Order: sequence, then structure tokens, then C-alpha cells
Amino acid sequence: MTPQDMADTHAAAFTRSRPWSTEEFADLVANRFTYTLGDKRSFALIQVISDEAELLTIATHPDYQRQGLARRVMTGWHAKAQHLGASRAFLEVASDNRPAVALYQSCGYTPCGRRKAYYHREIGPNVDAIVMECHLSGK
Repeated sequence: MTPQDMADTHAAAFTRSRPWSTEEFADLVANRFTYTLGDKRSFALIQVISDEAELLTIATHPDYQRQGLARRVMTGWHAKAQHLGASRAFLEVASDNRPAVALYQSCGYTPCGRRKAYYHREIGPNVDAIVMECHLSGK
């Protein structure tokens, strides 16, 4: 999967906030601590440093949503992070993204922080980011 593939899927999936560009994905995948899992339909970009992993972004193309692909990608990146030595995982999600919040909770994540008005919305007020954490050991 190329940075262009990731940008295309991200743009299709992220219609309420600014999608990431091909250049941004290229810069991220060039980082030695960053890993990509999935395919053009659904992918995750993660960063693992020491015993912590962070989900930088996850996207599922709208044509493939509600088919379990995001859950499969979540399971895959958790396994990859554990293999690389991570015992805790973090992510942030827009508080108005109910499907994503539900997915993350079902994967064992719990809220551990909040970033007020973090996500810009073209229409309406900015939206808080919920910071979530999951302990990977024993998963």
C-alpha cells in the first residue's frame, strides 16, 4: 500500500475533518517507529516506541464499512505492537464519532483524557478529542 493509496482511503473516510495528504503519509511511513497494517479498503498507521503504541490513524473506505475490516485491523495492529514490545496502546477519537468510540471500547479501550475543541469542523463548533488507553498484555 502506497502513501497515495492511504491518502485516497483517508480522504474518502474523513469527510468531516481534514484528511491527510500523500506527503503526510509518506513522511510518516518513512519513520522507523511507524508501521502500516491493512490494505486499500481499511488500514491503520501506528507508532511503537518502547513499551507504548499509538494509533495515528485508522480509515476504512466507505464502500467497505460495516464489514468488520476495522476490527480486523485493530486486532492486527495490537498483535504487531505487542510483538514489538508494547504493553499499552493509546489513541484519540473525535467525541462525535460514535461508531469509532464504540469500536474502540469493544477492543478494550477506556477514556483517559480529553482535548477540548481539538478537531476542527467546517460546519459547527470544533469537537473534543477523547484520549483512550488499552493495556495490551493479556489481550
